[in-house]
Amino acid sequence: MNSIIFPVISLGGLGVLFGSLLGYASKKFAVEVDPRVPIVRDILPGANCGGCGYAGCDACAKAMVEGEAAPNACPVGGPETAKKIGEVLGLAVDALTKNVAFVKCNGTCNNAKNKYEYTGIADCRDAALLPGGGYKGCSYGCLGLGSCVKVCEFGALSIVNGVAVVDENKCTSCGKCAKICPKGLIEIVPADKKVRVVCNSKDKGKDVKDNCAVGCIGCRMCERACQFGAIIFENNLAKIDYEKCTQCNACAVKCPTKAIRGLIKSEPQQEVVS
Repeated sequence: MNSIIFPVISLGGLGVLFGSLLGYASKKFAVEVDPRVPIVRDILPGANCGGCGYAGCDACAKAMVEGEAAPNACPVGGPETAKKIGEVLGLAVDALTKNVAFVKCNGTCNNAKNKYEYTGIADCRDAALLPGGGYKGCSYGCLGLGSCVKVCEFGALSIVNGVAVVDENKCTSCGKCAKICPKGLIEIVPADKKVRVVCNSKDKGKDVKDNCAVGCIGCRMCERACQFGAIIFENNLAKIDYEKCTQCNACAVKCPTKAIRGLIKSEPQQEVVS
């Protein structure tokens, strides 16, 4: 009988001892958590996409409460989420402009040439490592193998006629597609700014024309047409300063290769590839 009682008492005593030590340690070394952190965390959409620049929603919530991130730091949540978080934190939240991903390439199968037929792995990052930056004639163009499509958690991207296309209604501007694109041709832009340069080529005009029918040839006609100084040229490529752009559409109308996507100024406005 003693052979059973003593081990039971010993184990019970050890259990009480270790339990007490753990309880003391949990009190002694407990990390104080601001009670607003879990509240903010519950308001966030829980996408854990990293679009805010933090390692998931938990880290983002903590940063917001500690003042390191603004209440509108979550691009997925949008204005409504920012407003609710602002109310929890007692902060006024400025109106948040919706941003979307934009693919700066219109080099579709019809518009752009290929140097050779690619039969390798369907991943833009692998294809871009090939000599010349891949099989596409334009070394800056969309390879259309869908790496951005695979990484998008919101189903906002698809490959249409050889080029990635963004569904702006689904896009949350988390930026994952922009990070994975080996050509760096996806950028986050204001959703309400529809006049955009649909080209990423830094080649000179002749080389652009040799490879793509709709690329920017650096002629600067758009720059001369813009009355607001909103067109900038860098490395033979037109760029639009969205802060200055009034969307008058003059640059899109003047562009001889239709490398600038504009708007038809009528009611209702319709987005077109001009």
